[in-house]
Amino acid sequence: MTHHFTICVPRSRRAGDASSLVPLRSTCRYAHWLLLGMILVLPGCDKPAPVAPPQMPPPAVVAVAAKTQMIDDEATFVGRVVAIDRVELRARVEGFLKERRFTEGQTVAVGDVLFVIEPDQYQSVVEQRQADVAKAQADAQNADAQLARGKELLGQKNIAQANVDQLQAAASVARASIAQAKAALTAAMLNLGYTKITAPVAGRIGLASYTVGNLVGPSSNILATIVSRNPIYVQFPLTQRELLKARRDVKARGGDPKNVVVNARLPDGVLYDHPGHLDFVDVTTDQGTDSVTLRAELPNPDSILVDGQYVGVVVQSGEPESAILIPQSALQVDQQGVFVLIVDADSKAQVRRIETGQVKNADIAVKKGIKEGELVITEGIQKVRPGQVVKAAPVQTVTGRAAP
Repeated sequence: MTHHFTICVPRSRRAGDASSLVPLRSTCRYAHWLLLGMILVLPGCDKPAPVAPPQMPPPAVVAVAAKTQMIDDEATFVGRVVAIDRVELRARVEGFLKERRFTEGQTVAVGDVLFVIEPDQYQSVVEQRQADVAKAQADAQNADAQLARGKELLGQKNIAQANVDQLQAAASVARASIAQAKAALTAAMLNLGYTKITAPVAGRIGLASYTVGNLVGPSSNILATIVSRNPIYVQFPLTQRELLKARRDVKARGGDPKNVVVNARLPDGVLYDHPGHLDFVDVTTDQGTDSVTLRAELPNPDSILVDGQYVGVVVQSGEPESAILIPQSALQVDQQGVFVLIVDADSKAQVRRIETGQVKNADIAVKKGIKEGELVITEGIQKVRPGQVVKAAPVQTVTGRAAP
């Protein structure tokens, strides 16, 4: 509502003047605006109450409950597959390759003929040595006959003793010639046999380095390689510290090191189906790495493990035990060691120092510091300060549902 005010002042002080009170328009207009300004200004003298800034919501994090699970007491290493038998085929005599009697990559048995070197020249040498043996035998027979006749004449005193002695020596030389000829024949037969290169072990044969028609000999490169397949070795190094710890653990459990189970983890992450056992610990230590080579023997019926390949080695030294597992993504490290952030009963983030154990896929065992069921923050850690209230949510699966 708007109020209008009129202020009148005397125009003249003369007595009896009826028009002594006359509205002064200019004065009234000024007073009107003055009063309006006072009305508007006076209420503004009181200061408005301060408005509180909006409060930020607690940061959202993903938390996972620590769970108890039976796990194997195991350690993981990197190893190399090694064939038990590995043979490099080489030519023992010189000649041209006449035949190759195998398909590269096939399985061969002991005694299978793999290469044939032209045998003609070696066959002729054998025949010559056989003739030498026959001649030596004939010479020895004649020498024996001469000796017998000489002894007969000596009895009749028709020959000197010196002549008989010479006949005796000639007979001995003839017999020695037989032995010499037979030895040469044996060598010639061996060389003839070397023209056929056979498989000394059973296994799988690799690529042939030479084709038919090439000249090969003892100075040539490897003709082909045979590797055995089943069983097969896996070798892996352990530091002296790890080896001593493993031995103490096995003894503390009352176990036998020979019963330690060894599994192989294939390059695609799948655990090999056929476990094996340790069968050898090297007698020397690598001075450069202070490590000792261990070897396990594993069955390989399907030839999945191939000589020379790298595999993961999982060593199980005891029976499965109960352990508390948390995701590895929750781990943090500072100068004091490993710690995690947990969500306490008041929904506040708190620091927990922990002692970790072995790794189990994406989880890790906790020896000290965490109890079963406690919520461990796995995502959003960078947004949280110790003691800060957080809004914890469970892990979401691919379908959007909370993980159990």
